[in-house]
Amino acid sequence: IRGNTAPILAEWETFARSLPFGDSMDIGALRDHAKAMLGVIADDLGAPQTAEEQSDKAQGRSDAGALRSPTAAQAHGAGRAESGFTVEEMVSEFRALRASVVRLWSRGQQHASATDLEDMIRFNEAIDQAIAESITTYTHEVRQSKDRFLAILGHDLRTPIGAIITSTRFILETSELTETNRTLVSRMESSARRMNRLVADLLEFTRTRFGDAIPIDTAPMDAGKMIDDVAAEVRASHPTCVLAVHLAGDLRGRWDCERLTQAVTNLVSNAVHHGTQRAPIAIEADGSGEELVLVFRNQGPPIPADQIGRIFDEMKALGAPHVSDRRHLGLGLYIVDKIVRAHRGSIAVESSHEHGTVFTVCLPRDVSPSPS
Repeated sequence: IRGNTAPILAEWETFARSLPFGDSMDIGALRDHAKAMLGVIADDLGAPQTAEEQSDKAQGRSDAGALRSPTAAQAHGAGRAESGFTVEEMVSEFRALRASVVRLWSRGQQHASATDLEDMIRFNEAIDQAIAESITTYTHEVRQSKDRFLAILGHDLRTPIGAIITSTRFILETSELTETNRTLVSRMESSARRMNRLVADLLEFTRTRFGDAIPIDTAPMDAGKMIDDVAAEVRASHPTCVLAVHLAGDLRGRWDCERLTQAVTNLVSNAVHHGTQRAPIAIEADGSGEELVLVFRNQGPPIPADQIGRIFDEMKALGAPHVSDRRHLGLGLYIVDKIVRAHRGSIAVESSHEHGTVFTVCLPRDVSPSPS
């Protein structure tokens, strides 16, 4: 490899251009990465290898993540993600590089010894390791780019949506509208508020994807009033929905009102979308103990047993596949779980034909704000 780097790269270029993705490959940039990767592979082949190291490499385990600077394969994966390459195109490049080395090596070998075969095994392991490093970095960069896009999009949408909400509220409060026009403007305001909640969920999702916990700013509040407000908003958005609210005990405590409202709204909306139409949805709040206990109950098809353990995971489908609503991807429940955890609380779900689907949230009564 060291003595034939130039012909290896030339052979690689000829082979790479014959691939289905060859026309879109940046040959110049890949040559730099390929030359560096060949140097790493040659160094690896020239170094002794223990049985444990051979086993680690064969199983795809790498110490590349512990290096202070990225490997050539990692840099290649990051560059290909930035250039808009697909993962199939990137893997094809490695296939071409592997083929060029093997082709030139086989032409010069009359007979293969045991040492040659061992070197061939180690060479293939080194190429596979480079592929693994590139794909890991590639997927990380693509995911980060998508999350940044979602965060920017969600942030920029809040201003026009806020203007719609303010304008429709002003019209409803100050204008003399006919009943038909009032209904239309009310529907516009309700839709804008729902869009605002969707954007809020999107921003929280991207925040947690970047590794940040959802911050909370707690203050004394009345959970009973908050629940009544959420119920009124849901009734306005879904006139046919039947909500049965039952409040008991002392519902005062120290929580983040905005976040808790977001979580309760998501849980009630989830019950509306997944429950049986016109069947009552129960919202219960019990403050008779040391903790605040919130229960949300709806009738409808039970959550499949193989999904209930992943119901709070991000972007998981939750039954009702015929409905193309964002909340059926599980983002709303994912945000609920993060908000409850930020309050040092817990959330559980049970679902059956007999008792319907029940979400139970337990929150400590006095929660300290998140450190800034």
